[in-house]
Amino acid sequence: MRDCNIQSSYVSTKDGSNTLYSKQYEQHFHSVKDGAIFEALHKHIFPSLQHHQKKKQLNILDICFGLGYNTFSTIDYIIRNNLDLKVCFYSPELDEELIQSLGDFQYPKEFDHIKPIIDKLVTSGYYEDEQFTIQLHIGDARKYIQTLDNIDVVYQDAFSSEVNKELWTKQYFADIKKILSRDAVITTYSIATPIRLGMSENNLFIFERVLPNNRKSTLAFTQKHSYDGYIDMDLKKQRNPSANALED
Repeated sequence: MRDCNIQSSYVSTKDGSNTLYSKQYEQHFHSVKDGAIFEALHKHIFPSLQHHQKKKQLNILDICFGLGYNTFSTIDYIIRNNLDLKVCFYSPELDEELIQSLGDFQYPKEFDHIKPIIDKLVTSGYYEDEQFTIQLHIGDARKYIQTLDNIDVVYQDAFSSEVNKELWTKQYFADIKKILSRDAVITTYSIATPIRLGMSENNLFIFERVLPNNRKSTLAFTQKHSYDGYIDMDLKKQRNPSANALED
């Protein structure tokens, strides 16, 4: 799984938020060109909350926790917009030292009001109040997800499949599919055909989302919807028979 093995220096991204760099995987935790908060909002939070806008409670699986931007940005957005929504977050992370360092991480000022949440999570690996619950698991993500159930949203945000294949295979998405609720959504930055095939071959419906900066991301649903951007993966496979899902 992901061992961050990070450099100590911060890397500033386009939206002004800081990220870090993994020396082991030679990748930044976030797109420097897009920004950590931009990615969290547009690739994960906005499509998830729009899809589940009628729900009053959500279970979100954040793969992997990393610097916590996806979880913290979700909480920040819900609070700032006074949404009547309770959320339980479940998130695996292999690098315990990274988690312990987050109390001193230079998050954007937008997160100042949730600093007590961050501090509590860093020290105990768990946070709970009337609206939010966060369960942080230090260890193997593949084993952890098998303990979960009734997940409404998956933030699929691991390092890329080129360096972290085990969190992108057909077998991995089979395990994810087993724990999803009836009308769940998976959000991810990856638009690679092998990744989409891995989800599609587990009977998930694939959609492409165009972001404000004209980049693209992928949404996968347990049910087919009339949303824009549907991709017929069976047809795509027929046109490109050499394309295959990643395998363990």
